[in-house]
Amino acid sequence: MLTRRRALALAAALSLAPLTPALAQSVTLRSADIHPDGYPTVEAVKYFGKILDEKTNGKYKIQLFFSAQLGQEKETIEQTRFGVIDLNRVNTAPFNNLIPETAVLGLPFLFRSVDHMYKVVDGPLGGEIAKAFEPHGLIVLGFFDSGARSIYNSKRPIKTLADMKGMKIRVQQSDLFISMINALGANATPMPFGELYSALQTGLVDGAENNYPSYESVKHYEVAKYYSLTEHSMAPEVFVMSKMAWDKLSPGDQKIFKEAGAAATLKMRELWAARDAEAKAKVVKGGALINEVEKQPFIDAMKPVYDKFVTSEKMKSLVDRIKATQ
Repeated sequence: MLTRRRALALAAALSLAPLTPALAQSVTLRSADIHPDGYPTVEAVKYFGKILDEKTNGKYKIQLFFSAQLGQEKETIEQTRFGVIDLNRVNTAPFNNLIPETAVLGLPFLFRSVDHMYKVVDGPLGGEIAKAFEPHGLIVLGFFDSGARSIYNSKRPIKTLADMKGMKIRVQQSDLFISMINALGANATPMPFGELYSALQTGLVDGAENNYPSYESVKHYEVAKYYSLTEHSMAPEVFVMSKMAWDKLSPGDQKIFKEAGAAATLKMRELWAARDAEAKAKVVKGGALINEVEKQPFIDAMKPVYDKFVTSEKMKSLVDRIKATQ
């Protein structure tokens, strides 16, 4: 894991030619992602680079570091803020303490559907949230999709709140997710994602929550075949640029970057929809049993979670306006 000192050392190493035209008069921009090559977010950033190359006649090139080559998201966020990395695709969760507006996007059952989420982040509210990144050294170029997260387990289908009672459910290291699972009557168990397969296999935990591609890619359906469509979280991800790099662009180039970011966002969502459908088909073929959930009691159980995490008038207003978006 990168420390602040190591991040600064990396800055020195990578800044031998930061945003400096090379012999061919091109500028190389460094972009980070924790996902592997071929993942929808990675392919979308490649598409972003292709558009930049075409619209600027080769002036800008993207050097993409995937598979967490530059560190996990928490470290790459810091590097991007300080200009070590020029571009970054990150989940909104690691921003929650830094940018309170992003915590709203992760609230359970906030979005009625993926289309509802798109309408919010692509509209004025999305622009308002994007603006909140700027004082922290970041420019938002697009809101990517990360799918609907649902609960899966090895015990039984979850159809009602009563089915959750006493289950040990793995969650990411997030106070919000811990509170959410506990409020549903289960026992939230924070655990690194890489340890989850064996934990499910041995019964250390009964289940977890995630989207179809994650459930499929690490074969959790082999050891937890019940996938219940709670769809409790549809938090988007963000594609950001270091403001230090952004400020070096001409107004004309800034416009091109914004246009390329919008196009890459649409491309990512298209790739994600295909990946999501493919993953669903694979887990069903592999023996997963998918069931609908009576959602309203789950939604009602979230009141103490909202009371705990939506504390300011600004956040309350944002939640209300998101819910009112049609």
